[in-house]
Order: sequence, then C-alpha cells, then structure tokens
Amino acid sequence: MIDLRSDTVTRPTPEMLQAMINAPVGDDVFGEDPTVNAFEERVAAMFGQQAGLFVPSGVMGNQICLYELTNPGDEIILDNKAHIFNYEASTAAWLSSVQLRPLQGKNGILDPEAVEAAVRTKNDWDPHTRVIAVENTTNKGGGAVYSMPVLKTLREIADRHGLFLHLDGARIWNALAENPYSAAEIGSLFDTISVCFSKGLGAPVGSMVLSTAERIRSARRTRKMLGGGMRQTGLLAAAAAYALDHHFDKLKTDNERARKLAHVIQKKGRYAADPENVFTNILLFDTPGPAEQTLSELAQAGISMTAFGPQTIRAVFHFQITDDEFTQVCDFFK
Repeated sequence: MIDLRSDTVTRPTPEMLQAMINAPVGDDVFGEDPTVNAFEERVAAMFGQQAGLFVPSGVMGNQICLYELTNPGDEIILDNKAHIFNYEASTAAWLSSVQLRPLQGKNGILDPEAVEAAVRTKNDWDPHTRVIAVENTTNKGGGAVYSMPVLKTLREIADRHGLFLHLDGARIWNALAENPYSAAEIGSLFDTISVCFSKGLGAPVGSMVLSTAERIRSARRTRKMLGGGMRQTGLLAAAAAYALDHHFDKLKTDNERARKLAHVIQKKGRYAADPENVFTNILLFDTPGPAEQTLSELAQAGISMTAFGPQTIRAVFHFQITDDEFTQVCDFFK
C-alpha cells in the first residue's frame, strides 16, 4: 500500500535504528541522559532559545507551553483551523482552564488585523487575552506557511498588548525547507515553541518544547505531572537527531511532489486541486462525489489517503514514498 494518509506513518530506517542502538543513555528524569541533554541544547540553539525539553508528543508539547504561559480564566487567540483547537481533545480547557478564541483566517493563517480586534479589555467580566498561538505549517489549512512580515506583525501586536506568542511548529521543518527564513529568525519571535520530529522528519516518537531556561525548568515538572517523564530517553532522542541530520534535506522533495500531483489532478479535471494553494507537503483536493467513494477507488489501486471533509481528501507526502510509487499515484489520476 502506498501510504499517503500522513507523514507520521514512516518507519525507522536501518541507519536510524543503528543510531539508537549506539546512543549513550542515562535516566532523563534525573537529567542524566547525555544524548537527550545534547539534543535539547542543539535544537534550542537552532531556534535561538535558551533551553529545550524533549517530550513524547506534539500535543503534550503544545499543552505544556500553554499551561506555562497562562492562568485559569485566560483566553488564547488562534485560527479556527488550528491543531490546538481541532485535534487536541480540548486539553487546554481541561489542563489550563483557559478558553480558546478561534478566528477565521485563510488556509489556517491568522489575519493580524483580526487578531488585534480580538484582544480583550481588562474588565473583570472579560476573559483575559494572554496568548496568540500560531501553527506553522498549517495542517488543516493545507500546509500553508506564515510569511515573516505577518509573524513580525503578530509579535508587535503581542508586545503592544502584553501577550505571549506561541508557535505550534509541528511541521516547521517543511516551512524551513522552503527557505523563507532560518530557524533562528523565526524562533526569535516566539516566547514558546513546540517542534515535532515524528512527522516529516520520520522519527518514531518525539517533540520538543523550546523557551527560556526558567520556563523550561518549570515545564520539566509539568511534563512529569502529565506522565511524560521518561527514563533512557536517549534512544528516542538519537532517532530524532538522526532524522534531523539525514532527513531534513528530503523535505523539499515532499513539498515538490505535493505540488506536482496538484498539477496532474488539475489538468485532468475530475477532481478539484489548486496548485497555488499547495504550499508544502500537504495536498487537499475536492471530489465530485463523496470522499469515501474516491478513497475506495484509491484503495483498489493500492493507494491510501484520508478524508478531510465530506468531499475533500488529504494526501501527505513523506520521504518513504519512492519515485515508482509517486509515478503510480500520478498515473491513477491521469
């Protein structure tokens, strides 16, 4: 089966497994795992942050950040397509006792003017706006990438109103592969960042929270409270480090394949795809009938994708799709 359901379906390569076997490890709850410690320092430095904290998942990473930034009764501004709003099981309400305020943007990208207008006053009866949360790239928005001018404007709005700016960077690597900015340039704009290694990079497990040293010290205890304190975590950090070293350069190919397939689909005309709205490795296209019918046809051809609406399908490219498999997918639509 050619699996385009997500970029989370990759398997560790033999070389990655060897890196895991060779990794020196210790007890990370005691702060004694040398592989984890080195990797946290490396990724924090990449993004211009003081410290990092390795966590099991992107959801935990995002939610630890929001917990550290907010007080009960606060409000978080984000796009209505944001992962935090749609796919994190209402954890912000459960864990942090905060309210999410989703705004209508474009392709999951926040409109700075709408954000400014949504900032609350400080009345006792108002939820207090505390955080602006950005997802880059956007999952539900089709992998769209924030421009630097928009990010800088959001930073200015946050500073003007005394707010924090959080980055859900689950697929930030796909954005960086397009070279609109460096990790340090984008990282310098945010108070907290969550990055993921188990999507396009292809590690089996793991994300990281990045912030100030003081905030990361507090986040270590929050991670423990959530059951995320692991032991010989260097095995997982070694896989993530290998992925960053050896798989990052493959992301541009994933992005290009999504655009190429969009052109194929657009040319044939049965399905609706707009290559101009394919930004990275995620392709969304519309079907003339129920999405499930097209998914069934794809499955018969040995191709797996995901329904993303009644008549919308999502295909996500990753480095373990071979050239021959990509040709097979294009041939299906031709």
